[in-house]
Amino acid sequence: MKVLIVNAGSSSLKYQLIDMDTESTLAKGLVEKIGLDMGKLTHKWDGKQFVVEKKIDNHVIATQMMLDALTDPEHGVVKSMDEIGAVGHRVLHGGPNFTESVIVTPEVEAAIEENIPLGPLHNPANLAGIRACREVMPNTPMVAVFDTAFHMTMPPKAYRYGVPKDYYTRLKVRRYGFHGTSHRYVAGRIPEFLGVKPEGLRIINCHLGNGSSICAINSGKCVDTSMGITPLEGLMMGTRCGSMDPAVVQYICNRDHIDVNEMLNICNKKSGLLGISGVSSDMREVAAAAEQGNEDAQIAIDMLVEGIRKYIGAYAAVLHGVDVISFTAGIGENDAALRARVMTGFEFLGAKMDYEKNAKIRGVEADVSAPDSKVRILIIPTNEELAIARDTLALVTAAK
Repeated sequence: MKVLIVNAGSSSLKYQLIDMDTESTLAKGLVEKIGLDMGKLTHKWDGKQFVVEKKIDNHVIATQMMLDALTDPEHGVVKSMDEIGAVGHRVLHGGPNFTESVIVTPEVEAAIEENIPLGPLHNPANLAGIRACREVMPNTPMVAVFDTAFHMTMPPKAYRYGVPKDYYTRLKVRRYGFHGTSHRYVAGRIPEFLGVKPEGLRIINCHLGNGSSICAINSGKCVDTSMGITPLEGLMMGTRCGSMDPAVVQYICNRDHIDVNEMLNICNKKSGLLGISGVSSDMREVAAAAEQGNEDAQIAIDMLVEGIRKYIGAYAAVLHGVDVISFTAGIGENDAALRARVMTGFEFLGAKMDYEKNAKIRGVEADVSAPDSKVRILIIPTNEELAIARDTLALVTAAK
């Protein structure tokens, strides 16, 4: 079966078509600037690229452009939409409703809509993607794969906040966690890579990119994670501030006479590496500035490294030890220098890196542990699209 993966943003639509017989990507692309003056589709297949620039009014038009590109006689990879057996949609926030992926029904759509207050930036766009695909391909089954689902195995001591219970019961205020599809993929891949069973395997997985989160995993299940009710909590990130004293928000709002919504926009989009360094939200550009003597850029890197190290130490305590520390996503897979700095000094945990080997690894699976390390230190490139495709195939096949 060929499965189409769709990740709809507020003004964008990413897609990837995967042949599940070989788990290989046939084509992928991005439709961007939806609803703006001039939109753009970039379609890639077989090492080639095709670009269309035009006004794209809404997600329905974007979806049709995606399907036209996939079925085009010259640059398409299927003859007709009939070859697409199912569509898997990434959905940010499932709230407490969903502990696993599900086939999209009217009830599922209603639940995604109900959770918009928890995911106001992403859930409306995810829902628009689902509805647009249904309008253009009404007979193709759809599956929703939730970013929060993997973390629903956390115990109350990990997901509850120290606020009155009424907010938890009435407003669903709790830790949800994100990057769940990535953490789940890595948690499943590590036992395969090591040739061991997942039972009893204690993993601390570091998903480090423009958005970053760390997850404590025991026997393939999440027991704690760094992100919270939104992706703002936890590590400092590309443009997100990460965890801080909540009173900082009130203090700045009162002093600068701005409202909480404006302040949260600052915390989400103008903080993190960008806000500290004053250079960029891109780790590569921040690192280059630091090498040139930019003190603020160096402080930004130091803060990120320290934050990661704190979570590794904390989650080693949560797990009563650790068997694997893994790195994934853009920074985790490609930034050898950051990985080395993070792992320096963890010999007391039994984690010892082979720094020479680590320096040579970029974007590929590898064990960079020293020969005498008791803890395996791994680089495992994530593949969220494949994880979504696998869920989609399994659910659609079971429903037949």
